[in-house]
Amino acid sequence: MQHLIRTDDFTKQEIETLLADAKSFSDGHFEKILQDKLIITLFFENSTRTKSSFEIAAKRLGAQMVHLDVAKSSTKKGETLVDTAMNLDAMGPDAIIVRHQNAGVPKILSQHTKASILNAGDGAHAHPSQALLDLYTLSDHFGSVVGKKIAIVGDIKNSRVANSNIELLTRFGMEVILVAPPHFLPKTSLKTTHYLTEIIDEVDAIMSLRTQTERHSSQSYASLKDYASDFCITEELVGERDIILLHPGPVHRNIDISDAMLEDKRCKVLEQVTNGVNMRMAILKKLIA
Repeated sequence: MQHLIRTDDFTKQEIETLLADAKSFSDGHFEKILQDKLIITLFFENSTRTKSSFEIAAKRLGAQMVHLDVAKSSTKKGETLVDTAMNLDAMGPDAIIVRHQNAGVPKILSQHTKASILNAGDGAHAHPSQALLDLYTLSDHFGSVVGKKIAIVGDIKNSRVANSNIELLTRFGMEVILVAPPHFLPKTSLKTTHYLTEIIDEVDAIMSLRTQTERHSSQSYASLKDYASDFCITEELVGERDIILLHPGPVHRNIDISDAMLEDKRCKVLEQVTNGVNMRMAILKKLIA
């Protein structure tokens, strides 16, 4: 049984197949290849885009979806995660899509179920399907990402999206530069800077991140406006440069990215959402078709 818990669960060749499948789904033609499959979603953390993206992907391929209302689930009544996994497994699902505020939960579930586990985000650890759709978006734009440079900007230390993208994009030949205030930077061998202006002339793409205020033990900035003055992606910063802009969402407007840049044709945020459905269709095809 294969799972998707981290991006490195898939080989480069497997990912290239995912990219090709996602591209083939982008024309709107697909068969109900998951007609007899059952998928359970288990979201211990709120999600709008990821949950609905997986649901649309599954339904387009014909799968049955069951959403577990975790707020009312037995885990709130003292049932352990292992008990939950074993009970769900007894219902015979083909895949369980799980999001949890704690790192490592999808891995634990994978050890107690015969279903494929898809990690839809665990703590500050990993968000593999987001990184895969980001790679697809970049590859679709550039043709090849080899030798391209991308700046990941913002709260990198607390970002599962950053972790997954760093592993995946560097494996596919991109140079990743981390841009953040000192307390938002992880220990890394990658190039880092505290100033967007230092790298703006050398990058081909910028990935802005949401400030993870809910994962901070103490307030790092007097206000988000202070943060925005240094790290918001604005028209003034980008100018006429040939740079594309990504963000995993939800975007804090005028904190992560300015209103004007969100309207700019170089901004790929809505394309990422479209591509996310196609990539998640490709992931479901690979794991359970």
